[in-house]
Amino acid sequence: MAVTNIENQKLRLKKDLEEFFIRSIKTRKEKGFCITKDVMSILIDKWSLLVLFNLAYFDTMRFGELKDKVKDVSSRMLSVTLKKLEEHDLVVRKSYNEVPPKVEYSLTLLGIELAEKSLELNAWFFKNSFLKI
Repeated sequence: MAVTNIENQKLRLKKDLEEFFIRSIKTRKEKGFCITKDVMSILIDKWSLLVLFNLAYFDTMRFGELKDKVKDVSSRMLSVTLKKLEEHDLVVRKSYNEVPPKVEYSLTLLGIELAEKSLELNAWFFKNSFLKI
């Protein structure tokens, strides 16, 4: 009996999920948190992906430039989002000793990788008309 492509895909998925569960349980025991849940909580908010995508596209941006590009974000929420992304080593904040103060934001290598992976997922949503809003 021949195995179909869908059956092969399901088998690969189950194998990959088994590895994921093993790694996840091990990490939770060793580090006390779930990497996947914590990473997803960073991304699944209203502004983080937009900030990541803008920094990935424009390389380096100042706060005001980001605020102009990320429509409807308040200064406070942009500040909170940037701090969160910086705490997770996704964004680098570079401050210059000038008057007036100059601060620039850019992505770390990890931030670039995360933007790439997130863009792949976003492309999948569009391809499959996932959101019907």
